Amino acid sequence: MKKVFCIGELLIDFVAENQGNDLSKAKEFSKKAGGAPANVACAISKLGGDGVFIGCVGNDPFGTFLLRILENEKVDVSLAQKTNTFTTLAFVSIDENGERDFVFSRGADKELVYDSSHKTNFENNILHFGAATSFLGGSLEDAYSRYLFDGLTKNAFISFDPNYRVDLWKNKQDVFIRKCHAFIEKSHLCKFSLEEAQLLSGKDNLEDACKVFHEMGTKIIVVTLGSKGTFLCTLNFSKTIPSIKVSPKDTTGAGDAFIGCLLQQIAEHTSIDNILEKEEILTQMVTRANKAGAITTLNFGAIESLPTLQQLDS
Repeated sequence: MKKVFCIGELLIDFVAENQGNDLSKAKEFSKKAGGAPANVACAISKLGGDGVFIGCVGNDPFGTFLLRILENEKVDVSLAQKTNTFTTLAFVSIDENGERDFVFSRGADKELVYDSSHKTNFENNILHFGAATSFLGGSLEDAYSRYLFDGLTKNAFISFDPNYRVDLWKNKQDVFIRKCHAFIEKSHLCKFSLEEAQLLSGKDNLEDACKVFHEMGTKIIVVTLGSKGTFLCTLNFSKTIPSIKVSPKDTTGAGDAFIGCLLQQIAEHTSIDNILEKEEILTQMVTRANKAGAITTLNFGAIESLPTLQQLDS
């Protein structure tokens, strides 16, 4: 089985449950582990895969808490770093439909330092880039780009999820788009929300958006559509794959569960090239990943809500 290296932020989510999606009105918050790449690593490990996290937390109680959570989920955190800058925080308010409002207080995640010794670990494995804060400067952004280059030179399978957050990119959307394009061009697999697909392609129509991304260079595109399922598009076929019906409590982490489940399945194949254009195999994989995403919405918090192999197979 291939290892999946998940690169980016690990942070604390302070979650206001069932208090509406207006943070200014929230009064009570619960501490949760968060950060898209870390969630993906946990999703992979909970399903029996080999998830590795590369990121940075503060040398403080929150950083200790976060790394302990990942270790408890059997994620390899040996490549994670600590810094004296305070751990990154996100405040999240959730309404009765599971929709969210975000505010970030950025800290240690931006201080990840590139380590050239990791390059040998990437050979013939999978690298997943979950970009929420990774294009906002600091040494993290430099490390992010250099690890992409390392992965490409070591024949790694590259996965990219932009994780667009409006609060982080107000009045800077053009910068976000430009930086994402550099990763879309080099990725084998890109996962978008509908909003992200439209923003990054400049197209309202989903098939037109995917055409733009294919022309950039990516081979497999998945666009998550919430309760409507996922639009899967390769160079040879496209289709919408339905999800299971649920009553969501919290959509936090659903996309991470989806891409984690998909990557875990890809990691089980000795030759990834054999599945890139196989409609039946990819359809089965996305169907299973849709189920993982749906299950995650049934409880509050991302990591604790990620499905186990037993839940997914039931």
